[in-house]
Amino acid sequence: MKTKKEIIKSFAANKKDVGSTAIQIGLLSAKINKLSEHFKKFKKDKHSFRGLTKSVNQRKRLLNYLSKYDPKSYNDILKKLNLRK
Repeated sequence: MKTKKEIIKSFAANKKDVGSTAIQIGLLSAKINKLSEHFKKFKKDKHSFRGLTKSVNQRKRLLNYLSKYDPKSYNDILKKLNLRK
């Protein structure tokens, strides 16, 4: 599991970039993966499931935005995160 700083560094466009769409997608993906692992152990945790659903929908909206306004960056992120095979 990567730390938050490592994720920001890997998706940042420049040194001062800390909140771009790409970084937000990367952080949400890490959160989604962490929660998915959690649910393998605790199947009945409904409160965390709501957080997972919110994170997945937020990432989906950010990916839609990125595909519309920056298709090159969108394709790069899909390859980095292994999404949409």
